[in-house]
Amino acid sequence: MDGGKPSLAMVYQAVQALYHDPDPSGKERASVWLGELQRSMHAWEISDQLLQLKQDVESCYFAAQTMKMKIQTSFYELPQETHLALRDSLLSHIQNLKDLSPIIVTQLALAIADLALQMASWKGCVHTLIEKYSNDVTSMPFLIEILTVLPEEVHSRSLRIGANRRTEIIEDLAYYSTTVITLLLSCVEKSGSDEKMLIKVFRCLGSWFNLGVLDSNFMASNQLLMVLFQVLQRDETSTNLHEAASDCVCSALYAIENVDTHVALAMQLFQGVLTLETAYHMAVAREDLDKVLNYCRIFTELCETFLEITVRSPGQGMGDLRTLELLLICAGHPQYEVVEISFNFWYRLGEHLYKTNDPALHGVFRPYIQRLLHSLARHCQLDPDHEGIPEDTDDFGEFRMRVSDLVKDVIFLVGSMECFSQLYSTLKDGNPPWEVTEAVLFIMAAIAKSVDPENNPTLTEVLEQVVLLPQTVHVAVRYTSIELVGEMSEVVDRNPRFLNPVLSYLMKGLREKPLASVAAKAIHNICSVCRDHMAHHFQGLLEIARSLDSFALSTEAAIGLLKGTALVLARLPLEKIAECLSDLCSVQVLALKKLLGQDSSNGKSADPTVWLDRLAVIFRHTNPIVENGQTHPCQKVIQEIWPVLSETLNTHQADNRIVERCCRCLRFAVRCVGKGSASLLQPLVTQMVNVYQVYPHSCFLYLGSILVDEYGMEEGCRQGLLDMLQALCMPTFQLLEQPNGLRNHPDTVDDLFRLATRFVQRSPVTLLGSNIIVHIIQCAIAATTLDHRDANCSVMKFVRDLIHTGVSNDHEDDFELRKRLIAQAMEQHGQQLVTQLIHTCCFCLPSYTLPDVAEVLWEIMVFDRPTFCRWLEAALKGLPKEMSGGAVTVTHKQLTDFHKQVTSAEECKQVCWAVREFTRLYR
Repeated sequence: MDGGKPSLAMVYQAVQALYHDPDPSGKERASVWLGELQRSMHAWEISDQLLQLKQDVESCYFAAQTMKMKIQTSFYELPQETHLALRDSLLSHIQNLKDLSPIIVTQLALAIADLALQMASWKGCVHTLIEKYSNDVTSMPFLIEILTVLPEEVHSRSLRIGANRRTEIIEDLAYYSTTVITLLLSCVEKSGSDEKMLIKVFRCLGSWFNLGVLDSNFMASNQLLMVLFQVLQRDETSTNLHEAASDCVCSALYAIENVDTHVALAMQLFQGVLTLETAYHMAVAREDLDKVLNYCRIFTELCETFLEITVRSPGQGMGDLRTLELLLICAGHPQYEVVEISFNFWYRLGEHLYKTNDPALHGVFRPYIQRLLHSLARHCQLDPDHEGIPEDTDDFGEFRMRVSDLVKDVIFLVGSMECFSQLYSTLKDGNPPWEVTEAVLFIMAAIAKSVDPENNPTLTEVLEQVVLLPQTVHVAVRYTSIELVGEMSEVVDRNPRFLNPVLSYLMKGLREKPLASVAAKAIHNICSVCRDHMAHHFQGLLEIARSLDSFALSTEAAIGLLKGTALVLARLPLEKIAECLSDLCSVQVLALKKLLGQDSSNGKSADPTVWLDRLAVIFRHTNPIVENGQTHPCQKVIQEIWPVLSETLNTHQADNRIVERCCRCLRFAVRCVGKGSASLLQPLVTQMVNVYQVYPHSCFLYLGSILVDEYGMEEGCRQGLLDMLQALCMPTFQLLEQPNGLRNHPDTVDDLFRLATRFVQRSPVTLLGSNIIVHIIQCAIAATTLDHRDANCSVMKFVRDLIHTGVSNDHEDDFELRKRLIAQAMEQHGQQLVTQLIHTCCFCLPSYTLPDVAEVLWEIMVFDRPTFCRWLEAALKGLPKEMSGGAVTVTHKQLTDFHKQVTSAEECKQVCWAVREFTRLYR
């Protein structure tokens, strides 16, 4: 919006185009233009005028949304003397537009709430609003809307109002909370059975519960609670009202998580929820799934809230085990979505009981877990008319995976062996239908690994029977039985006599299209666990690997099979490994050669990634034990393969995806033979640098870090690696110095600083003595603001490790030189670094990155505490002390306390704690 203020007619035209232009490109142009308008200073005045003119719903919605957005993100643009006029204007708009559209009312309510939170001069806003509007019945809906969003916005991520202002607001809202509840109750009394008003009241009440400011004794005796439970008990309550009431009860239960400090309210809610059992059964009888799910949410929240009491004093007072009965009643519902709601509670219960480790207590809860497992096994059954294998990617497949995880977490309460035996006996003694058999095998597969495989006749009997299953049984039963065999690989390892029948059973599956991938996964498991026994079967594995594409395998399953083969290959006698590895790689190498031949003839490039990924997995997992002085058996093979990989890389150098796969393959090849890849170093580095000048793929930086890791301590390689770093840095800096370069290329930032960090770890003096180090440090300081988990972590690790080299390994010959070089770097960049880190913590980074920042600050302080104290003081002086709304962000005492906490810290975690507390003042 470079020009002057656009006319209202232009804005109307753009809004109309946004909503009604039949041409998508017209819509897109309007959207971009309106987005620019919203970011400009003119947006304040224009949205105010649009709301005043009230021409149509679309223009009013755009204006209301713009107003909310400006207050959230650009409030600093307005001088303080305009705040009062803005408030009055917004209140007038919401009053005038209250009947136009509920979504406009919500946007304006949010704008008013966000203004109230930032405008320090608006004292007691709740009181002002209630006094102004509570006597006018037509204003009630928007008043309640404002009172609903106000508590929700207190912790909004969009508003950085800081901890001081937030505390002030929460105290203010707590002070007026009883007034709000009284208003809501009078609303209910006046509106009788007006459903829309009741929904608004419950939403508002839930919002105040969520903020945690309601007086629990006042609420315990308040009529609103009775109304809430009456609505939930009534059979004729509509779906929308039922959902609003359920949300509100869940919020109330969540708010009293610390039950001991809210006993009266806890008791009321506890007894209230227990009265809903009849209503639940009525909803089941009426097949009203929405209500059933709501009740289950309430019962689960009840159990979560009273979990500690239930474990501490089961069966007594509010530890009443009827709460668990309610959840088990829900688990009996035929729809699996109902029981799934309660999973998190059962996880937490299992966790609590595992930590207490009290057999008597476990005995109290065991029957409940047994009943739960029984229900889960039933819920996992496929439909009797299901055809084909179980799907694992649809909703039901995902539900079964969650069941499998839950069973693993709670099985210790019942006993893995006991449960496994019981499940097996239902198959052995009865003749259940196929879908029951399959579900039982599925649960057995979930717990097989937690059963002790030593001298266990039941396990061996299960294995014996499963591999005898005829091919005539339902394909889903065979599928899950193969999964079970894969999970029982420990049993096979202890009982090698089963290896042949097991492999023969899995090979049958491998040859059938629907079972091929699951059989491949099971063979991979067997190879991983029974590596030594499988060495005798290596030729068979090699045959499978050679004809991999004749089986109907998913990409993942094919890779898994090759991984298993490579793991077994590494256990062969050293003299056989080279030949066998060559055989294993030859299929992929020939395929790559063939593709390269085709490429040159028809000018179109075929995709080599399948073969590159297969080679990568072979190199990654072929890790034989090589004694010092012995030549690595894989060295020769990798040298032979290098020309093909090099040519593939050259051919596809413009394609980031293929280059990434080439680099990954080379990375594992280098890792596989370590120093044995020395002959590749020169040609590989030359090729990397040449391609990177034209196509700066970040994976070359990553591959460079692997080379530095392997060769950085070799005296003869250091200069060559430094030359490589310098050659890679030039195009990298050009890329990152573009507008938004850091934000647009986080992978490059991540990989650049991995490479630099490897240098610091392997050859710090080489790096610190070079010309490039100044530029790398400058780039690191700029990149500390980058809000990207991996990239930021790499940057912080580099800076931390760099400074640490000035104090670590002080017994080594180069210590004094390292210390002097770090001192020079810190003298040059220290103040800038500390200032940037403090600014970054307060304004740019999410809280999960703060421990990394704290570690950097700690290292600077360990290196030179007196100088760090001065740098920190200067950095803190530069921070803003007041918000644009006039509220105090940070007091002088808070600044001096923080400085003292950090500079007197005796361990890093104290710095971390201080930074975390301090940055809350700016969030």
